[in-house]
Amino acid sequence: MDSSREELLKQLSALDFTIIELNLYLNTHPRDRNALMKYNTAVEQAKMIRMEYERRYGPLTAYYSTSSYPWQWICNPWPWHYSFNFRLAGEEC
Repeated sequence: MDSSREELLKQLSALDFTIIELNLYLNTHPRDRNALMKYNTAVEQAKMIRMEYERRYGPLTAYYSTSSYPWQWICNPWPWHYSFNFRLAGEEC
């Protein structure tokens, strides 16, 4: 896996974790303006990184993704799959 792909995934994972944690916090502290600003900023940053990742490497999930015929979602290995890191000779989409 190339380092920029790995870096984008790390950044996205960190932002998604932050978003979940702030979401939980805001459920019990809805008037915390600072936390809300951090949440909104993290959501916008995650959107931008996700868009950049998908532009370069393809969709991270099948949700909100279109496909030409035939269905091609399965041609992109998921980042945690072994084949994401290398492909055996003869394996084709």
